[in-house]
Amino acid sequence: MHYNTCRMETKKNISYLDFKDFFISLGCFSIHQVRIWNEQFDRNNLRRWEKQGKLIRLRQGFYAFPNLIEQGDSSFYFANKMYAPSYISLESALSFHGIIPEGVIQITSVSPRKTKIFQNAFGNFVYRSVKPELMFGYTIQQSTLSHRWNIMIASPEKALLDFLYLNPQYNSKKDMLELRLDIDFMNDELNIDELDNYLEKFQSKILELRVAHLKKVYL
Repeated sequence: MHYNTCRMETKKNISYLDFKDFFISLGCFSIHQVRIWNEQFDRNNLRRWEKQGKLIRLRQGFYAFPNLIEQGDSSFYFANKMYAPSYISLESALSFHGIIPEGVIQITSVSPRKTKIFQNAFGNFVYRSVKPELMFGYTIQQSTLSHRWNIMIASPEKALLDFLYLNPQYNSKKDMLELRLDIDFMNDELNIDELDNYLEKFQSKILELRVAHLKKVYL
């Protein structure tokens, strides 16, 4: 009886403020992390706080605090955490590096796991599937919001290759023109040697042809 009483009190005594004080520095967190913090934690607290607008569910079992909406690069950081392993690539990375002119509404990533889409208050998160051996060519950058948060994002060269690899509709010089890539970036900042080294690792003749079209148009 004494054990049960203590257990009930432990659940009851967890306040939202204490909870937030501990987890806010993580940015986002999983139910698994919550249970490590307090194995007696009542999961109903999360549902209640979510209904009260004190928490946002990113996906099943993952949460964040609403004060981080539209703050810095929080969505990029959450994208890495929500569906790991993954890294920011494709349109999001191309926009981040200034290679494409328009901003991107979706947060796009690649992962060796199956293709997935999550929608929440922070945005639409799209994950495209690639072979495990293609999980390379990304850098680790510190978030603008916390020195404890690291974000994995494709290099410009890998983002281009990921995009062409996963979007087979771009297969001619005309298609490459329609991408409207930044000419100055392509000529002055793109690392051609790195592009070619990464391309070799794909071992894809079709991708090699697409990159050849890309070079004829922009390089």
